[in-house]
Amino acid sequence: MGKITCHQTISADGYAAGPNQSEERPFGEDGGDGWGNTLHSWMFDHAEENQAEVHLGTKAGAYIMGRNMFGPVRGEWDRPWNGWWGEDPPFHGPVFVLTHHAREPQPMEGGTTYHFVTDGIEAALERAREAAGDGDISIEGGAETINQYLAAGLVDELRLHIVPITLGSGARLFDGVPPLKLEQTYGRAASTVSHITYRVLR
Repeated sequence: MGKITCHQTISADGYAAGPNQSEERPFGEDGGDGWGNTLHSWMFDHAEENQAEVHLGTKAGAYIMGRNMFGPVRGEWDRPWNGWWGEDPPFHGPVFVLTHHAREPQPMEGGTTYHFVTDGIEAALERAREAAGDGDISIEGGAETINQYLAAGLVDELRLHIVPITLGSGARLFDGVPPLKLEQTYGRAASTVSHITYRVLR
């Protein structure tokens, strides 16, 4: 059985997104403009330098994400929306989206299929385990979704990408999570981000 991992970019004060997230600013207000924002620019403007970490984030056997990470549509699915990533998302495997509103699976190019799970985080994990086989399961975010899995004791490994800015507000990792004991297993400092992996000790 593979590991349950989380990949998350955060500011130095722990925020995974700035305040006032919107369709125009999916990462909120973090000192940048739209996709070219400060918090996540290491993946876009410095992709070559961080190729190993970017690649590692797309090697799981299955993925889980929250409705907010999937897109800005709220409530019923009252307009077409197939994620932020275009017709060929980077996952190339099954993605289980947590939602309160049922929807048929959505196949995309490149092997990605979005499955919409309405019965909670453990049901999504069970389906992801079945789909992943011996592969890892990556909980992609956002912060609220990762926090739910951390609070439930269901995460094996945290792969954090820490950017040297502070945001002061927004969606914060570890909010509402009981104290954790972590063991660092990897660390690398790049020019605009530090990559740190922690094993979550039981």
